[in-house]
Amino acid sequence: MGFTIGSIREIRELRELRSGTRRRGRAPVCTAVAEYTGLWGWDVVPGARAVRGGGRTTCSCRVPDCLLPGAHPLDDSPVVPAGATLDEATRAWGKVPGATVLLPVGRAFDVIEVPEAAGRRALVRMERMGLPLGPVAVAPDHRAWFFVAPGAAARLSELLYRMGWDDCVPALRGLGPGDHVTAPPCDLGGLGPVRWLRPPTLEGAGRPPHARLLLGTLAYVCHRAPVGD
Repeated sequence: MGFTIGSIREIRELRELRSGTRRRGRAPVCTAVAEYTGLWGWDVVPGARAVRGGGRTTCSCRVPDCLLPGAHPLDDSPVVPAGATLDEATRAWGKVPGATVLLPVGRAFDVIEVPEAAGRRALVRMERMGLPLGPVAVAPDHRAWFFVAPGAAARLSELLYRMGWDDCVPALRGLGPGDHVTAPPCDLGGLGPVRWLRPPTLEGAGRPPHARLLLGTLAYVCHRAPVGD
């Protein structure tokens, strides 16, 4: 998978913490960070958090009218690298209390984003067809994120053109280097938590499928979706 973890004991501890069989006083966010870095081999970046008050949502970055409240990296925050152990993740996150967990796109994976309803229908089709699948998440703004192999975002238009879709699927877009997605179970911009439709697995996280294997189904479902879906 391209990452290592300290020992089988640490993998077992992470899984037990995830299932709730052991607590050890670890904060849930630190446990999630350690799972992303240690089990799935992903970098993690601390993000700003959404602040609610006065009937509106603002961002902890204190920038007036922030365009991505609670959904962008904190300035000068260190990356918690792939392979970090539970103790390392706990120490790192202790320096940024309350931070949102963000996953940098374009390193271990790119993301194909589609409307949630279309994504759910596409996922059912893909599972029936036996297509290889990586993690799939759904955000509270009704968007679904399909994790695919790095490089997909840069080639998305080319791939769609080769499949005959060209610009027929504006609801579908690629996220690549420079983008971030909010990691479950964190809150996205004050709208609610991000959730997994298809959680990571050791195989799917380390070797996400090539976008070309999924794009046909995603484009077809998005194209047929009712306006506003």
